[in-house]
Amino acid sequence: MNIRSLTRGDGVVIGAAVVLFIASFLDLFGVDCPSGIDCSGYSSNAWDSLPLLMSIYLAGIIGAALLIVSRAVPGRKVVGFELGQFGAAFTVYSLWTMFWTIIDASNAGAGLILGLLATIVLAGGAIATPLVPALKAPLMGAPRPAQPGPQQYGQQPGQGYGYPGAQGQQSYGGQPGQSQPYGQQAGGPEAQQSPQTGGGAPAGDFTPFWFAVPVARPLYGEDGAPTPIAELAPGTWYLAVEQRGPGLVAQTQDGRRGVLQDTTGIQRG
Repeated sequence: MNIRSLTRGDGVVIGAAVVLFIASFLDLFGVDCPSGIDCSGYSSNAWDSLPLLMSIYLAGIIGAALLIVSRAVPGRKVVGFELGQFGAAFTVYSLWTMFWTIIDASNAGAGLILGLLATIVLAGGAIATPLVPALKAPLMGAPRPAQPGPQQYGQQPGQGYGYPGAQGQQSYGGQPGQSQPYGQQAGGPEAQQSPQTGGGAPAGDFTPFWFAVPVARPLYGEDGAPTPIAELAPGTWYLAVEQRGPGLVAQTQDGRRGVLQDTTGIQRG
């Protein structure tokens, strides 16, 4: 799994799941022990109570795991539901059970109190991530490498899917076999700049072109969902078909289209 496909919301979910796991080893209930009497045998944690362990602690951890796995296999469904939807349902169920358990407890211990806080953050992160732009942002920003030529992507010019100079392929936005930095048209330093750099033709006059990415980057659906539909890999040429704000709508080898949000350092063919 590419860690750069994780969002800030995923980071919140992972952190909450770790705290919930720690809480499962703490005492569930406080014990009022008279002086001079050893009450250590009366304390218990979630691992001593199978119903609480499965319905609260492990349910929340499993939900977090499903949410993260859904990043690695976007679009994977179980009985018609995506893995991310199952994960969110597990986190909400964990919070629901924890809430009524702690309401019914006469003397809640650290395991229940910390567990309640963890399940609140866990369910909140699972639900809010697709809705809050700040949580949809990448967890780790992509580096800003220099713009290398196509040879440095592991293949020679004119080879690989979609390269502008490949036999039978049409060249978009440049001459076959010539690589240009993204944001410039063929024709030298006085070339027209792309719409996203602030100059030249408006977005309505966008011309499709081929490009390669310097590092693996996620491709998100055009519907704005936070789950990537594919991952663009270095060494492969992709077709940019449309400008979408600061990003590009790209087409993969199998015909899927999505939005490349991070276009820094890409190499234009």
